[in-house]
Amino acid sequence: MGGIYLIVIVTMLASAAVSWMLKSKFEKYSKIGLQSGISGREAAEMMLADNGITDVRVISTPGKLTDHYNPADKTVNLSEYVYEGRSAAAAAVAAHEVGHAVQHAKAYAFLKFRSAMVPALSVASRYMQWILLIGVLMIQTTLLPLAIGVALFALTTLFSFITLPVEFDASKRALAWMDTRGIVTPQEHGMAKDALKWAAMTYVVAAIGSLATLLYYASMLFGRRE
Repeated sequence: MGGIYLIVIVTMLASAAVSWMLKSKFEKYSKIGLQSGISGREAAEMMLADNGITDVRVISTPGKLTDHYNPADKTVNLSEYVYEGRSAAAAAVAAHEVGHAVQHAKAYAFLKFRSAMVPALSVASRYMQWILLIGVLMIQTTLLPLAIGVALFALTTLFSFITLPVEFDASKRALAWMDTRGIVTPQEHGMAKDALKWAAMTYVVAAIGSLATLLYYASMLFGRRE
């Protein structure tokens, strides 16, 4: 099991480093006010209106970096710092979350695929770790539990990678809209792009870590079969 521990440690270190960079960038850019002077809430509402979306609400949610779009109740949830903030970072995060609302409204293929996976993923994530543990313990007797565990882990890994184009596309939509609308200056655009880049890196690290873990368990499975 030494290999899995190494993967976990490396993934945790990479995740911690990216998380630290994201918080550092956000705090840095949050202190620089936008020349346009609009808040995250105003940016989100403007972007929704510009895309003809009238059935999505922009609300404030507790916490820091807790921003997300909820397709179930059609709400753009902005953390207090983003909701009230008037910085490039706040505008970028707000526009990014609205980017997901735009994807939803336009039936963006990757988002539809990702949403369709959620029910199966919720079941898989509930039992996957236990099935993998049983599979490893019983590997000398039967490979069936491990094979099921690997299949479930493959599903979660696929979900992680499907998430990447969804996140990158939302950021692309956000930056393009902010430029077109004159929300940011060229210098502020650079700050907004940098903040969103580090936010996206959290998903990249998670996807790579999931793939590395999947390959480890798959090597155990196929190694025993041979």
